[in-house]
Amino acid sequence: MPVLPDGWTPGGPLIPRSLQTEYAARPLGVDVARPRFSWIAAAPGYGATQSAYRVLVASAPELLTPDAADVWDSGKVESARTFGVEYEGPSAARTRYHWTVQLWDGLDREGAWAEPEWFETGLLGEGFGAARWIGGRTDSAPLLRRAFTIDGTVRRARLYASGLGYADLRLNGQPVTDSVLDPGFTAYDHTILYGTHDVTALLATGENVVGAELGRGFFGLTTANIWRWHEAPWTADPRLIARLVVEYNDGRITEIGTDESWRITGGPTLSDSLYAGETYDGRRALPGWDSAGFDASSWSTAAIVEAPKGKLTAQAHEPIRVIETVDPVEVTEVRPGVWIADFGRTVAGWTRLSVTAPAGTTISLTHGETVADGNVEAKNGHVEGDRVQRDEYIAAGHGAETWEPRFSYKGFRYVQIEGARADVQLRVANSDVRGVTRFTSTQSAYEQYERAMRRTVLSNLHGIPTDTPCYEKNGWTGDAQVGAPTMLATLDLARFFTKWLGDIRDSQADSGQLPVIVPSSGWGFTELSPATEWPTVYPILLREMYRWYGDERLLREHWESLDRYLAWELGRVEDGLSVSVLGDWLPPGYSEGPAPEDRRLTGTAYLYRAVLAAAEIGELIGAPNDYAKAAADLADGLNRAFLDRDAARYRSADDPDYRQTSNAVPLAFGIVPADLVERVAAGLAADVEARGFHLNTGCLGVGVLLPVLTAHGYGDVATKVALQRDYPSWGYWFGLGADTMWEMWEEDSRSRNHYFQGTVVQWIFENVAGLRVLGAGCEQILVRPDARTEVDSASIRTETIRGRVAVSWMKTSRVLSLEVQVPVGTTAEVQVPSAAAADVTAVPHAFAGEPMYADGYTIYTVPAGQWHFTSRSA
Repeated sequence: MPVLPDGWTPGGPLIPRSLQTEYAARPLGVDVARPRFSWIAAAPGYGATQSAYRVLVASAPELLTPDAADVWDSGKVESARTFGVEYEGPSAARTRYHWTVQLWDGLDREGAWAEPEWFETGLLGEGFGAARWIGGRTDSAPLLRRAFTIDGTVRRARLYASGLGYADLRLNGQPVTDSVLDPGFTAYDHTILYGTHDVTALLATGENVVGAELGRGFFGLTTANIWRWHEAPWTADPRLIARLVVEYNDGRITEIGTDESWRITGGPTLSDSLYAGETYDGRRALPGWDSAGFDASSWSTAAIVEAPKGKLTAQAHEPIRVIETVDPVEVTEVRPGVWIADFGRTVAGWTRLSVTAPAGTTISLTHGETVADGNVEAKNGHVEGDRVQRDEYIAAGHGAETWEPRFSYKGFRYVQIEGARADVQLRVANSDVRGVTRFTSTQSAYEQYERAMRRTVLSNLHGIPTDTPCYEKNGWTGDAQVGAPTMLATLDLARFFTKWLGDIRDSQADSGQLPVIVPSSGWGFTELSPATEWPTVYPILLREMYRWYGDERLLREHWESLDRYLAWELGRVEDGLSVSVLGDWLPPGYSEGPAPEDRRLTGTAYLYRAVLAAAEIGELIGAPNDYAKAAADLADGLNRAFLDRDAARYRSADDPDYRQTSNAVPLAFGIVPADLVERVAAGLAADVEARGFHLNTGCLGVGVLLPVLTAHGYGDVATKVALQRDYPSWGYWFGLGADTMWEMWEEDSRSRNHYFQGTVVQWIFENVAGLRVLGAGCEQILVRPDARTEVDSASIRTETIRGRVAVSWMKTSRVLSLEVQVPVGTTAEVQVPSAAAADVTAVPHAFAGEPMYADGYTIYTVPAGQWHFTSRSA
């Protein structure tokens, strides 16, 4: 009999829950040869651990027993691993596999088998078979259709399809999927995504029709813009490839692939542009075009067109969906024939129109985040033409008509309606990622910031992490870098960021250089380069993905590209410094860019952080490298050039002012020499106080300022900055009516839905609520609520890859109660504020172990369980 581990209280055996394959429950169309399984191990009591697992895979759920599993049996594997478990059985294309898992605990007690789950493979090496890319010249968005016959009972049917730039797929008059703006945006000359759709229930005996309407997206964008999307190397007219596989109960299999047998015509969508909007002519609508019995004899024969260069791969990340439908809070007729609808929130999506108007009436919908002089403001200086975020609907004149766009989205709060009085509804649309965190606090401002940041991040998730839904819609790398910790702490982004990391790799030049936006048309290699702080997102995001999800495969897959990128960055270092042209973007008073500091300071600091992350990645995967030495050299170069040892501050000759970012970043990244850390931190706090507890940081400094102040004993200073109400501050925005984070600190901020200045939420999670995830898929967490000024209580609950982590604290006078939930597989270091260790009690005391005491905190290290701590001297 195994020896009882320390801290263990007997309870039930381990129960495997939340079974997933490649980070998804029941994924359809897995294109990975060796998919990875994961589960959450749950158990009552304290100190539970997993010592072994056994995975069974079978062709049917009833075969998932040790004696009958006909596909794969891992056998009992001695391991505590609960994620990243690779399937090692056979993997055939278009096949559903059922699986389950059994666990053993630290006492070698055998648990029950989990409820079966399944995954289904995509096309794998089979590809699209005889199907070809089709399209053809039309005067509007093309409609494509193909009639076919079903002559038996269908057991299963799958439609594999990719329509570029976007496809509205139809079968017998019904949408094939609830996904919108699909497939996801990629660098189309490297990767093209296809969707897998279960269409079994949509088929009928007799004649059937499969069809698609195609939009342009970024693949065929024609609106001229400074990022040259209209001149991208892949730019072409819309096209479609599809393969419909129908399996009958009698064993027959028939297929319908895209070829010359399909028919094509121009549809009612006269134009579509991600920047300009869409025009739809209701008079050209063809009711029933996607159903049986429709006469398409006048349609043209579809043409075989050139295949894009990218490799077709199954779309694994979450699709974009309409998340919510919202009525306006107010509709005002601002002048005769012009109405403005206010939806009361700033979001991304579009409006659904309902109108009754004479035939030929054009109703225009102009979307914007603000209203000025009686008009919704819709302007974009980076896009040619006056039309920005404007949809147009031309009425058919047949009574009540309802329409919504399908090939563009907008960032807005207000919609200006002209042409006819119409009813409108907001359709909120973003990547359908799962929220994993809930935060509460008695400090209402913190709850307000968290809600605003969540909405802002979601508004900027559309297959890529964008910078603003109303203007650029680009995947700015630096924005994602500073935002990633907050984003990953708020949402399940395992699949989303895995996809975008692939986009980064696809966007890499032969030299190793990365652009500042990903994907890229080719823009961003020279226009704003070198800009070190931005593309260093690559190693830093990889490291963050390992911290949250423990994803070693991701690190291995990207190592070669990462190594080439850093070789390029390090190859242009001069005198120990990295040259950068962007710097700390948009600090207060500089709404056109960074302050006039020497941008080599932040460039070198971020390259230092990047190579340290790469050194750690290399160690994790066993890849030899010299990045630790490169980091030391960069730190030396930065300190030689910018550290005034006598004044204990960092500054550059270009900027006489004190820059909080220039000092907070070296402190946060560990660049400051040990003998000066305390003085540099004190100088930073003194500057903040001298400014009336205001920040003067841009996007690079805003996320580290408050954590650095708190870490060095100035939590009260950080709190005053966080709760500031006048300019520049988050409270200033909300005093002006903000409900999202803004791009600039000024009242006339260009974008009011931009997350890179909203990273104060990371400090709220980590320092106010007190939860910090330390690494290796949440294997270790630190609980330390060290920013408690002006707060009576706070709580955070996060669903991690190992299970639920929760921290909740409440303070009454000097008594602080702290609750901590730790899942199986995680160890928590809990630092309880107190004047002495004797002032703290832990429940259950018998399993909490003996604490340590240091710097005003009683420190416990505890395993899985539900813990309660009370401090009488917090």
